[in-house]
Amino acid sequence: MVYEDTDVVAFLDHRPLFRGHVLLVPRTHVTVLSDLPAEQLVPFFGAAQRLERAVEDGLGADGSLVLINNIVSQSVPHLHLHVIPRHRKDGLRFWLGPRHPYDAEHPAESYAARIRDQLGYNGQ
Repeated sequence: MVYEDTDVVAFLDHRPLFRGHVLLVPRTHVTVLSDLPAEQLVPFFGAAQRLERAVEDGLGADGSLVLINNIVSQSVPHLHLHVIPRHRKDGLRFWLGPRHPYDAEHPAESYAARIRDQLGYNGQ
């Protein structure tokens, strides 16, 4: 165990990308971030922020990779956030490729509009 409180637990990943790779898990069972109750967002992301600093400072990392998979590539059906220590030239070429750029058939504004519609946001 790396950390625990009434809302979250954090432990080392048993298959770390790099040594010190930590998983942060809410005690409440939810599968994806959008299911986490609003009152648990601050405790969850507050713990994530503290872990990110602790991983970087405690391990002498140059930075970190912080990520959440929702459904696709999620290895267990419970929300978890990865805090992965990074070092320059550590060999990880992380990007979610291949890239799919916007074009005439798939204009960026049409994607932005669909997301705004779901948010109920009209740009005001």
